[in-house]
Amino acid sequence: MEDVLRPLIVLGGTVVATVLAGLLIDRILRYSSDRHPATRLPGLLRRVQLPLQVLLGSAALHGTFPLAELDFEQDRVIRNLLAAVAIMSAAWLAIRAADAMAENTLQNYADRAADIARVRQLNTQLALVRRIVTAILALTTTAVAILLLFPDLRTLGTSLLASAGVIGVIAGVAAQSTLGNLMAGLQIAFGDSVKIGDTVVVEGEWGTVEEITLAFLTVRIWDDRRLTMPVSYFNSKPYENWSKGGPQITGTVFLHLDHSTPVSTLREHLRDYLRECPEWDHRNWNLLVTDSTPTNIVVRASMSARNADDVWTLRCAVREELVDWLGRNHPYALPKIPTGAAPGAELLVPAMSAAAGGYRRTGDT
Repeated sequence: MEDVLRPLIVLGGTVVATVLAGLLIDRILRYSSDRHPATRLPGLLRRVQLPLQVLLGSAALHGTFPLAELDFEQDRVIRNLLAAVAIMSAAWLAIRAADAMAENTLQNYADRAADIARVRQLNTQLALVRRIVTAILALTTTAVAILLLFPDLRTLGTSLLASAGVIGVIAGVAAQSTLGNLMAGLQIAFGDSVKIGDTVVVEGEWGTVEEITLAFLTVRIWDDRRLTMPVSYFNSKPYENWSKGGPQITGTVFLHLDHSTPVSTLREHLRDYLRECPEWDHRNWNLLVTDSTPTNIVVRASMSARNADDVWTLRCAVREELVDWLGRNHPYALPKIPTGAAPGAELLVPAMSAAAGGYRRTGDT
């Protein structure tokens, strides 16, 4: 009877104790979060409850397993398995805790900072650093867990370390593109060329940088499509960054109008319309005739906005308003396309035919 009760009490008591300890820690974090709502960190750290439970349970079972006095040959294998689980759960816990602290740091900085560009830069840096730390911890803990579960591989690992130089050269040549993207990602993260949230124009597509990883950068296009490109592209080819230097931007609208257009009246109407438009930030505006051809004139209306989204809405609204206003009040100013022959054109064709060898009337053979 003791052979059954002793393992049951030891192992069952260990599991119950670790579960209670995890619940107690979670309750303390929740109490702290409710008591101090301005401090977000305790609430964010509640995300580590699951990996914490696994870590406490596996570590405690690894320590108390000999006390159960189970007599079978797989004792060492089970303890190695528990150690491997404890190591991997510790890495999982560290990743969750690092994510919570990074998010808390970003939120606190965003509350204090007035420059949104600095906030986006910090967000980009934290996101890339978290990915690097996650990749390193995952690779390291996986290797340690494999060596614990399969001790015979240690000899193989020693021989591999002896030839690490050759393997490193081969791996470097094979992963040249990947390493290039990795270095480009680090340059973007700690540089100031492009950040998460920036409005960019890439390959003729206008969108917002949504995600930056160690290898790829994702741009959310205005119609909700995603354009995924290697990060090395942004270090080797030109692109437009509308958010660099501040989110303010100036938009333009071009209209092709008739020479009889009352430009000064149109300019006054644009000024009155912009005063009532919420997207205009009151920094600057203008309306100029930028070109003239034998058939029409080119009128450019320019207006400023707080960001790229507002300037797109403002450009569309101004274009629609000016065309509608001209159609209602000055329809002669809209461009006209002739669909009939010009006066005297019927005399030009016989003259040309006669010069070419004589004019023949319709019906002549």
